[in-house]
Formats: sequence, structure tokens, C-alpha cells
Amino acid sequence: MLTKLYGSAVFGISAVTITIEVHIALGIGYHLVGMPDNAVKESHYRIAAALLNNGYRIPGKKITINMAPAALKKEGAAYDLTLAFGILLASSQLKGVDSKDYLIMGELSLDGSILPVKGVLAMAILALEEGFKGIVIPKENEAEAGLIVGIAIIGVSHLTEVVHFFSHASHQLSFSSHQASNHNIKGEGLKDQKSLSGLTNKPSLCFSDVKGQEGIKRAMEVAAAGGHNILLIGPPGAGKTMISKRLPSILPEMNFQEALETTKIHSVAGILETHGLLCQRPFRSPHHSISDVALVGGGSFPQPGEISLAHNGVLFLDELPEFKKGVLEVLRQPLEDRKITIFRAKYTISYPASFMLVASMNPSPSGHFSQQNTLYDSNAQEAQRYVSKISGPLLDRIDIQLEVQAVSYEKLSDTSFSEKSAVILERVQKSRDIQLKRFKTIKGVFHNAQMDVNEIQAFCVLNDESQLIIKAAMKRLRFSARAYSRIIKVARTIADLEGAIDIQSVHIAEAIQYRTMDRNTY
Repeated sequence: MLTKLYGSAVFGISAVTITIEVHIALGIGYHLVGMPDNAVKESHYRIAAALLNNGYRIPGKKITINMAPAALKKEGAAYDLTLAFGILLASSQLKGVDSKDYLIMGELSLDGSILPVKGVLAMAILALEEGFKGIVIPKENEAEAGLIVGIAIIGVSHLTEVVHFFSHASHQLSFSSHQASNHNIKGEGLKDQKSLSGLTNKPSLCFSDVKGQEGIKRAMEVAAAGGHNILLIGPPGAGKTMISKRLPSILPEMNFQEALETTKIHSVAGILETHGLLCQRPFRSPHHSISDVALVGGGSFPQPGEISLAHNGVLFLDELPEFKKGVLEVLRQPLEDRKITIFRAKYTISYPASFMLVASMNPSPSGHFSQQNTLYDSNAQEAQRYVSKISGPLLDRIDIQLEVQAVSYEKLSDTSFSEKSAVILERVQKSRDIQLKRFKTIKGVFHNAQMDVNEIQAFCVLNDESQLIIKAAMKRLRFSARAYSRIIKVARTIADLEGAIDIQSVHIAEAIQYRTMDRNTY
């Protein structure tokens, strides 16, 4: 007897439908074809034990299972439930059951319990797009898939629950009706800009904890308002890391589209810690020993890297020169294109990577500026060698580069009021609202840092005085064309923070002052 049912495979951050064909004929044997990996091949043992422990059996006949399309590699244990249910149908241990309108995915324990799997949100979106009535998934993944409306989300915790569901048609109808009433996305609702206000867990760290460093706080506010990359250069203990870790507290909330896309990436990576939508912007801080594959993604079984896990959030690289040079250089493409494309002999895959790069570093091996001439300082040559670990092309892609000086005793001991993150966030949010209105007709552009040449020409017109200032700066400091564009983007953000319609000369001057690495040699 031949039976067809459907599962799903995740490739990149999208899912594709996998057709499972189970054929049982006379003879003896178990043949699983369609490029399964070792975890899929081992499913035979898990399935046999799970069926036996629940009153079913593997038929003593020739079982042939095809997983189509055969050219796509099938990975992981998430197909256990699909294969087991297919065997039950093909061997007539279940009769009068029609599962063709459902995607079925889940990992089986030997007792028939169903364990959670990765990438369920992508699978649910696929089920909606492909016209399935619903998706049968592990109970632990139910809230995640429940973000999708228009299909039934059937969360199950045991093999017997799956059998019960498909054996009771009335249960299917009532369940589908219940799912359709959820206030989630539907069809083109993936583009919904629904506010997540009230759902986001507010960061506990606050800028009021930082003593002094008003200029650095201002730069962080500009970076948050426009989504700009920022590099802080200063001695140990000056507050670089402390300030950077408080950046999420002044970042605006994700809109619904951003939250859904971010949740999808974390779901595929299998690190989704919340039930349902990921509402807080990610803040990823990998150690400097990280490999290039772990940073950008890929591997034998392709997974999103840290730059994709930081999508719509922050990638914080502390002690930037301590990262391997090859690791840092792979950042150049995603910083420019806001996605990463990985080419391998067997596959080509793309992951989104629109993140804010926030980095910190010491100005020399000793940790201090070479000009201070203290006992522990490095000389100018040592400082230059240290800084040169960061290539020019990478620095060129960092919009704001700023010196962080040590905090004086007077500032540290000052008990006066310091501005809270909530106050800064209000200004940042107003600026972002201006930008969202400006770019509302441009797909994929939400803030100033995402502008390309066409948007810069349309929205960043400079008056004569501003042009004279930036022209003089380019001659004197030999800015590249990329640095020129990034200065204008930062100036546009500064103008938005002030509510100015046009970019003024003071905005350009402030943006130029944020290019420390172009102005100084340590």
C-alpha cells in the first residue's frame, strides 16, 4: 500500500515542503531514500520502539520510504513523527484517516513522547502559503507556531494524541475554528506594522548609571536614532563596555514585521527562549575567540551565525583587535548589504543581517593613548601596529568612531541627577517615527543607516555652507566616498533628533567630529 503525507525542511530561514511517500509490499527490508542524514536514518530505531510501546508495530514487510525532493538533504530528527505516522497509515494500522491537508513534524522518544524541533515558525508560514489546513507539531512549539492565523495549530505531546486527532474529524473542525479566532497574522499580514507595546521586556540597565561621558552618551543616542554602527576607543575602565551594554535601553521597539523576522531566525537556530514572539531587540556579544563560521553562519548543517542572530538588534564586539583578522573581515559584506550570502560546493544560502555594530577597543597594547607619556604607555609605533589590526575597509563602514577618555574623580563622585534611558528613548523614538514616515514607501528601509545612494540624494540635500564644510574635511582628512555617505547619513539623523527638516552645517560638523579614526593616529 502507498501513502503520502507531508513534512517540512528549513533551508536558510525559509521552509520547503517535503513529501513523504511510504510504500509497503511483500518482502523484508527497510529502505529510506531521498538524501537523509544520519539522524534521519537512525529514526528507524526510535520509530520501532515508539510504535511497539504504544500497541503498534513495524510491519514485517518491505518498507520503502521516499523523501522528496530527493535532491535536498534532509537533516535532524524532526521527521520521526512524519515517518512513524506514514508507516501506521501504509500498514493499515490506522484506517479511514486522511492527513494530506496537514504538515506533520516532531521528534519521537522511545515511549512515544514528542520532543520540540527547530524552525517551527518558518514551517507554519509555509503551511499557510501552501494552503494546508494545519500543522501538527510538538506541544512546546505550539505558541511559536500560533503567531500564524488561518491554519490550525495542533500541539501534541505524545504519538497517541496524533492518532486521536486524525481519528476524530469533529475535533479537527472545532480546533481549526478556535485557531482562526486568534489575533495573529494572516496571509499578507506578514507586513503588519502592529505595535508590540506592552509585550517588550524593558532592559534593566539604564544610562543614569553612567557617570560623566556626556559626549559618548550623545553619540550613542545618535547611533540608536539612526541605526548607525559605532566604535568606542579608550583606556580600560573608561566605561566603553558599560555604555555599550546600555544601548538596548534606548533602542525603539521592534515593529511587528521586525519582531516576526527576528523570531523566525532564532527559531531556525533553535535558541528561541520565549514562547511566541521575540519582542526585545537582540543583543549579541560573542567572545573574541569566535570562528568566522560561528559569526557569519553556515557549516556542514547550515545555521545562522551571530550576525544573523543580531538581526534588527545589536552585535557587540568587545576588544575588537583581539578578534582574528579573518573573522573581522567577513563583516565587510553584511555591514554593506545587510545580509550574508554563504557559498559552498553543495549549497548557496543567504541569511538576513541588518544589525547595529557596536565595538570597543583600547588605543594601544598598554590600553592607554600613546600621547600621555606615562610609565605604562605604548609608544606611537606600538599603538599604530595595534590599531592597524582593524583594516581600513572595515573602519570605513563604521559611521561613528569616538575617543572615550577616563572619567575624572569629580565625575565619579558626583551625586547629581543623570539623565535616564527612558528620557533618551523618547527622543530616539521621535526621530525613528520621522524616519518611518520618510521611508514608508520604500521596502526594507526603516532608519537612516539603511539608506542607499538614491535615498541619500532624495532626503539629504546639503546647503552651500554644509557642502563647503564637508568639502574642506574631505580634502584635509582624505575621507573615502563611503565615509562621505556615512557622514551625511549621520548628519541626517542629528537633524531628525532636532526635528529639523533640512540638514544644517552644525549637523554636518558634528557628524564629521564622529570620525575619530580618520582624524587621529594613536
